[in-house]
Amino acid sequence: MIRYSETHEYVRQEGEYGFIGVSDYAQKQLGNVVYVDMPEVGDEFEAGEEFGAIESVKAASDLISPVSGEVVEINEALEENPRLVNQDAIANWIVKIRLSDPSQLDGLMDEDAYRAFCEK
Repeated sequence: MIRYSETHEYVRQEGEYGFIGVSDYAQKQLGNVVYVDMPEVGDEFEAGEEFGAIESVKAASDLISPVSGEVVEINEALEENPRLVNQDAIANWIVKIRLSDPSQLDGLMDEDAYRAFCEK
């Protein structure tokens, strides 16, 4: 299950974990991604808090967590090749967190609602 926030991050839930990244729509708007600033393993954040940034040749954007949790893994491949986000934004998540409140996912948009949101 993938859920989306109004700030264009997604969270893909797998059990007690969530994989957070930027949506395909967001990576297309950004253009060629040149850098991803990620938190460290062990960092904790609340839903709505900034946890990093993503930079492209066109712009830099803060990354806002759609859910609360603790970082258990970062996608180290993005340190070497941030453009992986452009190749497949969903497969190339930014952080893996242990969800502190999985019910927060209910407040996010499903794919159809997110698509409609982006078309506005």
